[in-house]
Amino acid sequence: MRQRAVRDQQRLDSGAVTSPKDLENLQREIVSLAKRQGDLEDVVLEVMERRESAQERVTELTERVSSVQAKADDAAARRDAAVAEFDREAATVTKEREVVAASVPADLLKLYEKLRVQQGGVGAARLFRRRCEGCQLELNITEVNEVKAAPADAVLRCENCRRILVRTADSGL
Repeated sequence: MRQRAVRDQQRLDSGAVTSPKDLENLQREIVSLAKRQGDLEDVVLEVMERRESAQERVTELTERVSSVQAKADDAAARRDAAVAEFDREAATVTKEREVVAASVPADLLKLYEKLRVQQGGVGAARLFRRRCEGCQLELNITEVNEVKAAPADAVLRCENCRRILVRTADSGL
């Protein structure tokens, strides 16, 4: 378009066009081309501004993504460290459990395992202040009297949840 405008201007300036009608048409075309060029330059400027704004937004979002990714990586590292600690703790507890389980009579251990499966992982519960800590229900007076009268090595079970009751010095009985 610029080349055409320059060419038309040169034709106008050279004096090669002598017809007034052709001169007028040539001048109108030069004005029209200049207006069109101005409009296109405005469009180009607007597009460049929008592109610059978009680039700034891309930069901002890229930084935010990097920040979020760093936080996610940090959280994953902390999670992995916690899982490793849980695994170490579980291994220690498993070893301790094996030692204790070896000293428990086989029939009692079998009952405990059966109850543990039935009760969602807890086969025995502490008796504390007349309350079974497995089902959180308080024993009635008859059950309390039976617990008091039972020998120290007797296996007692909660009447409500059927878990093995573990008596301790602070049971409150």
